[in-house]
Amino acid sequence: QLQLVESGGGLVQPGGSLRLSCSPSGFTLAIGWFRQAPGKEREWVSCISPTGTFTNYADSVKGRFTISRDSAQNTVYLQMDSLKPEDTGVYYCAASNTVPLCNGDDNDMNYWGSGTPVTVSL
Repeated sequence: QLQLVESGGGLVQPGGSLRLSCSPSGFTLAIGWFRQAPGKEREWVSCISPTGTFTNYADSVKGRFTISRDSAQNTVYLQMDSLKPEDTGVYYCAASNTVPLCNGDDNDMNYWGSGTPVTVSL
């Protein structure tokens, strides 16, 4: 069973930055980030292809978040800049062994991390 280890969450002021990391225990195709704000449904944030060539983003984070993949370290990063209070939530890393690039459909993802909390507040 593939495992995903996330890290990097925390408390940051509006306008600040955080970098999340996700390290799968084995090979995967697409890796994506999702988030769930308190009292809201989980939403897709971003996704990256196996070699890192292709990426996509939700409109709400486009231009502020950057997803990248270090194949040597087998780690995916989510650099989050210009953070807003509405970015607050638990961020989940998810991996697919069926699609090379996810676009927000939870059903494409076969493995999920336990989540790392991000709080954007003064």
